[in-house]
Amino acid sequence: MGDDFWLFLDALVAVSSITIDRPAGTRHPRYPDFIYPLDYGHLDDTRTMDGEGIDVWIGSLPDREVVAVIGTVDRLKRETELKILLGCTPQEAQLALQSHNRGHQAAILIPRPKPR
Repeated sequence: MGDDFWLFLDALVAVSSITIDRPAGTRHPRYPDFIYPLDYGHLDDTRTMDGEGIDVWIGSLPDREVVAVIGTVDRLKRETELKILLGCTPQEAQLALQSHNRGHQAAILIPRPKPR
């Protein structure tokens, strides 16, 4: 159940270039106290509800496979969003999740199920 969701994400990632506009260790442009723990960017030529590209967190694993998604809720902006985690270890996935569970945001990590 839900296999198509992960296969569709794989297909979307496979045909998209990735732009990393916030490398690990850099500060957020509007919130200087926030430092990105991993590379953060978006899939080129994709769109979300905010009109921007689909956000991605990039981990240290070389294969950059889709390992999870993070669903976010932002009470201040009154919006939700889905972030794709590519090549993240379980520890890196937790770092990405913690980045979205602060202030006016809440998030949930949905790991990709292991193949049967």
